Amino acid sequence: MDIGTVVGLVSGLVLILSAIVLGGDVMGFVDVPSVLIVVGGSMGATFIRFTLGDLINSINVAMKAFFVKVQPPEDIIRELVTLSNIARKEGLLKLEKQPINDEFLKKAIMYCVDGHDAEFIQEVLDKEIDLTLERHDLGQGIFRSLGDAAPAFGMIGTLIGLVKMLGNMKDPASIGPSMAVALLTTLYGAIIANLMALPIADKLRRRSQEEELNKRLVVEGVLGLQKGLNPRVLEELLKTFLPPKQREGE
Repeated sequence: MDIGTVVGLVSGLVLILSAIVLGGDVMGFVDVPSVLIVVGGSMGATFIRFTLGDLINSINVAMKAFFVKVQPPEDIIRELVTLSNIARKEGLLKLEKQPINDEFLKKAIMYCVDGHDAEFIQEVLDKEIDLTLERHDLGQGIFRSLGDAAPAFGMIGTLIGLVKMLGNMKDPASIGPSMAVALLTTLYGAIIANLMALPIADKLRRRSQEEELNKRLVVEGVLGLQKGLNPRVLEELLKTFLPPKQREGE
């Protein structure tokens, strides 16, 4: 589980609710019609932009922001160097029996063991990376769409409230409460967009970048392994994918 995502979301909600409670009038921030306008409108706009299948898949994608922790690239490098040492001493066929947890790395090693040439291996693996990134982009796009729609429907709700308020100007005492209710939709839209939808989209983008880095390491490592590069040379080559501080920590 990604603690940062959970802590950020929970702490944000708790602090906002605490501020409301300390203000004294908790029920003044609760308005069901405003919730229906913002949530219903945002979901409706998102359904129009994407297919039902895309939206269902986005739920699985969103889980990556909370529950998936990408393997550190340093671990990928160490595993590739270990496999390179085995291949150098005992041959490529020996790699077939090695326990490999990462499915992408296992597939790449199998291509290598089966005797496919480097050009074929790189083409197939690069294609899989590209398709994976497309799926990730779609998931991020859905949450960005939700983040764009929520404030817009918050403003729509505010305009609806203002219209109702201006239509009842005969009662001055009702103007203040009506204005407060009208502004609640803007508040709801801002919270949904800036505390939930957009941060989740950004976290998914970061997860996608981390996963792409690991897969690129695998491609480069397997191609180097197939060429028979010295394990130490291969390690130095793969370290170039890492920031300087992470290279020093290896």
